[in-house]
Amino acid sequence: MSRHEHEPTDADAAAIFEPESWDDRYAGTEDMWSGNPNPQLVAEASALTPGTALDVGCGEGGDVIWLARQGWRVTGADFSANGLARAARHAEEAGVADRVDWWQVDARTFAADGRSYDLVTTHYLHAPDGRMVDVTRRLSQAVAPGGHLLVVGHAPTGMFAHQMTASHRTAMFLAEELLPGLPEEFEALAVEERPRTVTRDGETMEVQDATLLARRVR
Repeated sequence: MSRHEHEPTDADAAAIFEPESWDDRYAGTEDMWSGNPNPQLVAEASALTPGTALDVGCGEGGDVIWLARQGWRVTGADFSANGLARAARHAEEAGVADRVDWWQVDARTFAADGRSYDLVTTHYLHAPDGRMVDVTRRLSQAVAPGGHLLVVGHAPTGMFAHQMTASHRTAMFLAEELLPGLPEEFEALAVEERPRTVTRDGETMEVQDATLLARRVR
């Protein structure tokens, strides 16, 4: 969602939220992401007893692979078929293919349909027009009693407040804005913006991860 090359048009901004755009991005041969697990996942899941996990918006599978290596049985979900193919290849290369499976699904229309997991997590998935509250509500339905939901995204602060299009900024969120998406059987354990240092185009800067961690109590 950066603007390194040109000022994006409205069509460019809309396309970033659709699977076809991500299929195009993942059609090449070079990896887009580092393959390292996201820091908020490591911070929270390291304290949990491994069980079953669902990673929605898994991309190339970095978080899926990390969870599998910690002993979780993981389902990686994404709306991009090409992204899932890359993730499956990376899991095979990492030697954890026997602990993972894959699910092509759009978070905006996600339905648990009887599936349940001890951990449901999503990192930097941003639905357009402020629809992450609905996404949070949908994902919560896949959390087993006693399980956890972890939703992490870009907070619209710092570089993300000034260097993005309006549609990108409205897709971002603060953690507390997701609270209406939690059903009454959940208790919020962490609702905060956490600082994270990133390097973009050789420049180091601090961004904020909007972090919601909740547990289903019944």
